[in-house]
Amino acid sequence: MTTSPYDAYRPPEQGGRRRRLRRPGGRRRGGGGADGAREMPMVPDAEFTSYYGKPVVKAPPWGPEIAAYLFLGGVAGGSGLLAYGAQLTGRKLLCRNARIGAMLAIALGSGALVKDLGRPDRFYNMLRTVKLTSPMSLGSWILTAYSGGMGLAAASEVDRLTGGRLPLGPLRRVLSAVEPAAGVAGAVFGAPLAVYTAVLLSDTANPTWNAAHRDLPFVFASSASLAAGGLAMVTTPTRETRPARVLAVLGVAGDLLATRYMERRMDPVAAEPLHHGRPGTLLRWSERLAIAGGVGALLLGRNRVCAAVAGAALLGASACTRFGVLEAGINSAKDPRYTIEPQRRRLAARRAAGITDDSITTAG
Repeated sequence: MTTSPYDAYRPPEQGGRRRRLRRPGGRRRGGGGADGAREMPMVPDAEFTSYYGKPVVKAPPWGPEIAAYLFLGGVAGGSGLLAYGAQLTGRKLLCRNARIGAMLAIALGSGALVKDLGRPDRFYNMLRTVKLTSPMSLGSWILTAYSGGMGLAAASEVDRLTGGRLPLGPLRRVLSAVEPAAGVAGAVFGAPLAVYTAVLLSDTANPTWNAAHRDLPFVFASSASLAAGGLAMVTTPTRETRPARVLAVLGVAGDLLATRYMERRMDPVAAEPLHHGRPGTLLRWSERLAIAGGVGALLLGRNRVCAAVAGAALLGASACTRFGVLEAGINSAKDPRYTIEPQRRRLAARRAAGITDDSITTAG
């Protein structure tokens, strides 16, 4: 048998000594000869700082436009429900202001969404199909249905506000006939509009959002409630805002409890981005503003000035919640630690429970 010059080649040794791998039982692999046949590590120990220079999970390229859409969608959804309650109880000013406020919020939010998408036709293309397993597909249809119903209801309110000066012609009778049904549509699709974005965020591989998937919709629903109540307190005389104040106080209580419960049930590592950096600052201010606005609505809501200040604080609390949650999730995707450590902890828990024969764990 002949040999080549390459048979004598050995990888260079570091520090004068070769590192040898150990078997699980503690024995070293490979022989002890000096012929280069022993097994040695060819790469350094893995440190989860990147995956070939890239994050383990790709962070979504979302900016403040999407955060604004999350906030304004919550305001619009909550206002749709509040407007329908005012419609049923005969509070005409509250109904008018809630409808117009909801329509302005959804118009601005849709504009922010289209700006992030880059072209309006990208939104239209999402309406070509209905996919029940896609929160984005369902959310597009929820947004469209809500905008149609609330648009008709708000148009009726604006026509009455201007003394019938809108150039509607014979359409005015049609608009008046469909207005009650349009208000119902705004209420029916208002609740899904307020919370579907929470499902959209948590139905991803993003570490922080996914870890909060069980409770984030409740946080967003409470945030939308206090924001809608706050907007009504800013725009409507106090003689008609009692339902708005009640909704705001309930929203504050739900927001504080749901946020605490969500963080307690999350993996502690995945929850860290909610407390650190700019997202942590935003969420702390959200809590402070929510408490201040809730106390103002409960104790000082019959004073017009105090009610308006409390309502503004509630709107600020909702905005801080949406911006903070969005930014915390983006930050968690950029650091592989928030992906790897919870995975290892879940894997260890499954093995400790004796689950070692599925596609996630192995018997090793």
